[in-house]
Amino acid sequence: MRGKFITFEGIDGSGKSTQLRLIAGDLRVRGFDVLTTLQPGGTPLGRRLREAFLETEEQVHPMAELLLFAADRAQHVNFLIKPALAEGRIVISDRYADATFAYQGAGRGFDEKTVNQVIKLATDGLKPDLTLFFDIPIEKAILRTNSRADHETVKNRMDSETTEFYTRVREAYLKISKTEPKRFRIIDAGGSIEEVHRKALEIVTVFLNGK
Repeated sequence: MRGKFITFEGIDGSGKSTQLRLIAGDLRVRGFDVLTTLQPGGTPLGRRLREAFLETEEQVHPMAELLLFAADRAQHVNFLIKPALAEGRIVISDRYADATFAYQGAGRGFDEKTVNQVIKLATDGLKPDLTLFFDIPIEKAILRTNSRADHETVKNRMDSETTEFYTRVREAYLKISKTEPKRFRIIDAGGSIEEVHRKALEIVTVFLNGK
């Protein structure tokens, strides 16, 4: 039996990575075979690409950024996600193709046709069964990312993006929610970790129970 593919999405500072760890832990306690991963960086090649992109001090051309993430995703899909799903495992990924639509598409200004063509090539048509989008006000998210950056020795180049950039990204995510409401679920991520966790766990539990 094919496994289930769940993705967690959200702008930087939304808390999605924390929630992914919590949900994965809950599911493992319940006896589910869970594989957690992230994009970019879910494979050895992906980790090198992630380091090259996020930690470089040189200017990165938007097309180079788009294709870099596509290369990571193609490797990720074919050598990690698809094999795990074939084994019947639950795969939970911190970001996937929706992030490219939002960040490189809306954020960097690529037209939807180009972005969707690149996504189709990189994913080989693989779509998540369920996507949780952790929605948070832009200002609050930026405060979180700035606080994180202050404590990191290696700076993440995405932490320096503008409010306008993240506004475009968030609006793109919300657009997806309107076109794919059955797959794409919005969670208010402005509350405490515990509050957000309860909401996320309820959605995932209902999904896995087939209700």
